[in-house]
Amino acid sequence: MVKRILVLDDNQDILAVVHETLTYENFEVRSTGESDEVMPLVETFNPDLVILDFRVAGTNGGELCRKIKSHPQYSNVPVIIFSAYINHESDILAYGCDAIINKPFDLTELVEKVNNLIS
Repeated sequence: MVKRILVLDDNQDILAVVHETLTYENFEVRSTGESDEVMPLVETFNPDLVILDFRVAGTNGGELCRKIKSHPQYSNVPVIIFSAYINHESDILAYGCDAIINKPFDLTELVEKVNNLIS
């Protein structure tokens, strides 16, 4: 069965590269640049893993992570947070994410972390 991944990033270039990379790795990927679409997509797409940008226009990816993790139906869904703020790693982990990928990131690292969390 194909694993589903939901990706949020307001940088369209990053979103496109991540979407294409994960699709190439045989995942079913839904991408959005809009933070307010994340929870509705979680509920309709039912992802096996969620990737959130930490700093997104209008919100904070950590808060979205906390929402997903506090939802009884989705609390076990692994969440990866992208962050360019490596000095605040412990603050980001406090939101309950399963992994952090520092920006700029290596696509090999992305695929490895996704595979480790989703298998």
